[in-house]
Parts: sequence; structure tokens; C-alpha cells
Amino acid sequence: MNDVFGIVDLFSGPGGLGEGFCQLHREGEAVFEIDVSVEKDTVAHSTLQLRSFLRKFGDELPREYLDFLNGVAPEPDWPDLYPDQWASAETEALNLTLGDDSDNNQVGERIGEIRKKRGDRVILIGGPPCQAYSLAGRGRKPSDLGYVAHEENRHLLYEEYISVLRKLRPAAFVMENVKGMLSSSIENRMVFDLVTADLENRGGSPEYQLFPLSAKVPEGQDVSPSDFVVLAEEQGVPQARHRVIIVGIRRDLLKEVIGFKFPKLQGDVQAATVRDVLSEMPKLRSGISARDGRKDDPEAWRRTVRLAAMQIEEMPVALEGGQRERFRAALHEISGQTTEYGKVRTGAVGGTKLSGDCPEGLRDWIQDPRLHHLSLHETRGHMPSDLGRYLFAACWASATGNSPKAHDFPEDLAPDHANWNSGKFNDRFRVQPWDLPSSTVTCHLAKDGHYFIHPDATQCRSMTVREAARLQTFPDNYHFKGNRTQQYVQVGNAVPPYLAYQIASVLHDALRQLTFVDGTPTVERDKEAIPA
Repeated sequence: MNDVFGIVDLFSGPGGLGEGFCQLHREGEAVFEIDVSVEKDTVAHSTLQLRSFLRKFGDELPREYLDFLNGVAPEPDWPDLYPDQWASAETEALNLTLGDDSDNNQVGERIGEIRKKRGDRVILIGGPPCQAYSLAGRGRKPSDLGYVAHEENRHLLYEEYISVLRKLRPAAFVMENVKGMLSSSIENRMVFDLVTADLENRGGSPEYQLFPLSAKVPEGQDVSPSDFVVLAEEQGVPQARHRVIIVGIRRDLLKEVIGFKFPKLQGDVQAATVRDVLSEMPKLRSGISARDGRKDDPEAWRRTVRLAAMQIEEMPVALEGGQRERFRAALHEISGQTTEYGKVRTGAVGGTKLSGDCPEGLRDWIQDPRLHHLSLHETRGHMPSDLGRYLFAACWASATGNSPKAHDFPEDLAPDHANWNSGKFNDRFRVQPWDLPSSTVTCHLAKDGHYFIHPDATQCRSMTVREAARLQTFPDNYHFKGNRTQQYVQVGNAVPPYLAYQIASVLHDALRQLTFVDGTPTVERDKEAIPA
């Protein structure tokens, strides 16, 4: 297919953004393919490389991979089994650190090769690490002794993205980052203004025109920074994830287009909820942290949770009428659990389908009919005191449809923390209600599950890696390498692939309006962009 666009994917993480682009097909054929992806974290790179390898087989995943996911066999030695496909994946997915001189040189060489091969038919996607832009991160940093904002290297990693943009000169780019960058500043200059100025201009002259994806921005109206914020829940993602997405198209490619219109995200995609993607998954019990000689077996767990339910029933709860009755009913459901319940901590078989109410597009995106086993669906252990808080929070959400705030917890359940009632910990224990999109999945899940308490009180636990991956819209056949902590980090840092797929569709509709000459550069100065 001559009109395929190559992709250079920077700061790739486990590959969520690239996955969405690679899954876009027109007339049965892929319209984007990754030429190179770059990720510095070795574990995330392992995930990225595995997914790159699997794409070499098209829609027909290797039988050995399906056997591995289904728990039939261990993961095989892929290089030994499929050396050619694995070698191709090694060439595509690079474990390099942008900003390191040697690694930058390697990336520069690949960019030159791609530009010669693709001409203008190449796009740049990705975004620098977002921790330094996040509001939470900035809230902590000023208290660090000697901290100076402009010395935070991650704040300036976007310059590496800009450097690649200058060398590659793609037809278009997509840059993603957290909403907090809109209010972040360096030396009294707004980060968003710095970034967009660099994205637009090359050598002092405008080279790229920037476009917001939001359909809420009327055609011809002046664009404000907030217009670049994309709300994932408005695009059928079961998660309230708000991110800045900047799309740019090279101006010289727009010059000859009469009546160019940049398409927008629909914004009217059927909404999805936590229930849509999690309700049919196997029911699991949490574990009990093995401290002070505690047992972690089904009977010990049931005994601990039932005791917590009886204690909560004696505590004052600020609910009245029907809400109070529903709260009590949820507690009684725990007390009445049979000994058959709460046996397993891992979802062995079943649960690979989604709710019948799940929007069809999302359901088809996530589930894989070839799977009869859910991988990475295993609970972690919790302190008995936290199990009581999880139980209270889930029962509260069952009664009210919302997660409780710190002041809603009975005094006997409050953690021993001097600032518990200060307002800073209002959402310290947050349940994800069934009938809403979840809150933003973050890498904090790797530390504890307090922000992601399961809405089913009878399970009394935080969410598994697979549940977090479903909220992030990763397909069930997407495997994350590393230990469980590393898997949580990868899932939390990723772009939801289902959202990326929709962004890819919009961008492709825009690119189809442009004129490309036999896939070769349209202007002579492109030659200057190719490193020697």
C-alpha cells in the first residue's frame, strides 16, 4: 500500500499511543506502521518490543503466544522460535535515552534512513515524561531543599522531541502531555507557550500549523490553550483522563490545499463506565499482608472481612433513608458470604467477555475470543485495617453512587495521620463507582491501591493490573512485562490505545486532504534535514 505513513514514536512507554495508530485500517489495510519507537525504561521497552514482534504476524497471533496468555504453557524463547520477526522488532523498538549524546546519534541515524525511505509520508508521535508538569508533582517540589524549577530535567525533555521534529520534518506530529502543563511555568514563562512556539517555528519562521482535536472549538474561532485538552471519557474511554493533545501539520503541505478542514474527534461516542469493562471479570478476594505471622488463606480472609463488616455496622454513618438501607444491605452481603466464596486471588478461567451493555466498539477492541483466561488478573495483599476502609468505601459507593470523602469515614476507620482532616487527603481512599468512568489511572497504583478500590464490596480489594489495563482500554491480549509493580507503572503511564486509535483516524482524514508526490519530499530543503 503506497500511501502508508511511517511512525516515529518517542517516549513510547509500553506502546499505548503506537498501538492505537497501528490498529487503524482503511479498506482492510493498515495506514500507519511504526518505523522506530524509543523508550528508555528497560521493562517498558521489553513490553514495547514484544508488542512490536507480535505485530509482525498481523491479526494471527502466534499459537504459542495465545497458549502463554491462556496459561497453557510458559512464555517461550521468542528469538529462538521466530528469529526473523524478533530481529525486526529489535530494529524497530529501541531501548535508548533521549538526551544522551550517544543515544541521540543513534536516533539521528535512524531518522535519516526513515526520511530517505518515506519522504513526507512520516509522522512523529509521543510526548516527554509528564511528571514534572503534573500539578501533584509541582505541589511537592517546592518543599524540596534547593529545588529550582528550570533545573528539573524532565521539564525540558520536550526539547528532545523538538530536536527530532526539526531533523525528521514529518508531514504531521502528535504531542501528548498532562493537563498540568497549561499552568506550569519556567522562569516566569508558561510551559505551554514555550512548547507551542517551538512546535510551530523552525529557524524563526512558522513551519507547522497547530490544531486542537476538540469538536467544541468552532471553525474559525481563535484557539486558547484549554482547547487542546482532550477528555477521554467523551471518546468512549471508561476513564476520566484529561490530557493535552497537540496536532501539527506542516504548512507547506497545506499551501496547495483548497478548503482544507481539520477534522475533529466526534465527542459523541457512547459513554463507557467501570461496570462495562469490569463487571464480568472473575470475582477475586484480596490478600492479607503477611506481617506479624498473619495467615493469608480463604478462611482467614473471610474471617477478617466479616469482622470488619460487624465493626462498621456499629459505627455511626452519615447516611439517611434509602442510602442508609443500601449501605446496610451491602454490609450484610459480606456477612452472609458462604465458605465457597473468596477462595482465589487470581482469575484463572473465565471473565474474558465484557458486559452486554458495553459499547460495541470498545467491547470488540478489548476482548479477544481466542482467550479463555485473563492474564495479570491477580490481587495483592492489604493490611486488615485497610480492608476495613476498603469495605466501608465500597459499601458507601453502593449506597450513594459516589466515593466517600475523608470526613465521611467514621472516626474509628480514620488512619493515624495528623493531616487526615485537613482536606489534603479527601480522596485518600477512593472507590471507583460502577456506573461512572473511573478516575485517571496513574502509576501511583504501583505504590498502593487506595485510589482504586474495587466497587464490589464482597471482593474488598484494590484493582488488579488487568482491571487497570481495561480501564486504560488495552486489549486483553496485551501483555505487560516485569513484576506487578512495574506492570502497574506501565499501565498508568500509557496513553489509552482506544483513544489513540480515534486520534489516528482524525489525523489520517486530515492527511488524506494533502498532496504527496510519489512519497518523496515535496520541497528541496528537505535534503538539509537528513543527517549525513
